[in-house]
Formats: sequence, C-alpha cells, structure tokens
Amino acid sequence: TAGAPFLIDLAQHSPTAFGYALAIGELLVGLATLLGLWARVAATGGALISLVLWLTVSWSATPYYYGNDLAYLMAWLPLILAGAEHFSADKALRLRRRRGLDMGLGVGD
Repeated sequence: TAGAPFLIDLAQHSPTAFGYALAIGELLVGLATLLGLWARVAATGGALISLVLWLTVSWSATPYYYGNDLAYLMAWLPLILAGAEHFSADKALRLRRRRGLDMGLGVGD
C-alpha cells in the first residue's frame, strides 16, 4: 500500500511523461544544489520529490532500506532552512549585486 494512492493514480495516466518529469526535476535539483544556485528553491524541489517518492514507493519496499526516501526528505531540511551561504552561486550573485549598488552610489547622490 502507498501513503498517497492518488499520486500513483495520477502517474498511471501518463507514466512516460511522469517519468520524464521526475528525471528532469531530479537533474535540475541536483545541478542547482551543486552550484548553489537558488539553493532554497532547489532544496524545496528535492524535498518534494523525496516526499512524493516516500508517499508512493517507500511504504511497500522490502527490505525497508530500499525505501529510504524519508531520510532524504529530512536531509533536505537544513538546506531549505539555512540556504547556501558559502561557496555558492547565490552568494557570488549577491556579492556582485552589492558591488554594483555600491559603485552606483556617488558622493552627490
């Protein structure tokens, strides 16, 4: 049994499209997380993917360690809450914006 059988029904209407959407979503989440680009948005996407997999697949997985999506869901939480403050594209873009704003301010402004 699944925690959310309606998600399984939704995926069964078009399994190929659902599979492609899931694969593309996982790639985008992974790349954005590695780059630190929109880290909180990417982590939220990763958590949603883990939640959907936990609610559909993990409950019937035997042995249970094949269905460890709940642990992955919890692993996304620190990145959702804290973001990527160091060594990330988000930080580089924030610093670049700040430098641009600082240079735009003149003495007579």
